[in-house]
Amino acid sequence: MLNSAAASKSELDRLLADIRACRICVDHPLGRPLPHEPRPVVRASATARILIAGQAPGTRVHASGMPFTDPSGDRLRAWMGIGSAEFYDESRIAIAPMGFCFPGLDAKGGDLPPRRECAPAWRSALLAELPAIDLVLAVGLHAQKFHLGSRVRRGLTETVADWRAILDETSPLPVLPLPHPSWRNSGWIKRHPWFEADLIPTLRRLVAGRLSGHS
Repeated sequence: MLNSAAASKSELDRLLADIRACRICVDHPLGRPLPHEPRPVVRASATARILIAGQAPGTRVHASGMPFTDPSGDRLRAWMGIGSAEFYDESRIAIAPMGFCFPGLDAKGGDLPPRRECAPAWRSALLAELPAIDLVLAVGLHAQKFHLGSRVRRGLTETVADWRAILDETSPLPVLPLPHPSWRNSGWIKRHPWFEADLIPTLRRLVAGRLSGHS
């Protein structure tokens, strides 16, 4: 008989395989179908303590099949104070965007929002298989709305600005709201110097504590 840890791993492995084979946004779309072949991108393990909840893969991630293999990933890793080896260590960090597939581009060449089919179909089941998570990095407003629910403020700026209260409100599973690390948000960061002065040091402390085995 499998022990409980092995059984849990097996359940998670089966779920991840199902997610990676998902075609719901093509075969049963809400609105227009995905304009290309699905390529779900997700990384997770039952021992991961940190969950990076992003928006959806971009063009480079769609091509690579690995999350945050782009300048946004470089910036996010710098914010967290870690390198690629730690960032891509599935045993410690899970990466699960709100939409697992690249959603396509809008008329201006920007990424479309995450597909509406994805989170309702998969997210609750996936989170149930990640029992060790004790820090959620909610990157962008889509992730913040899902993980904060009624605690989300009027918009992204208000939500990120109130990060201290949100950490307290979401204990014992703290959620830290972050803007998307896209370089398009460089102006936002310059207009809000408290982000790098106050939030980033706390982010690095929280991440370092969990990666070292301490809270």
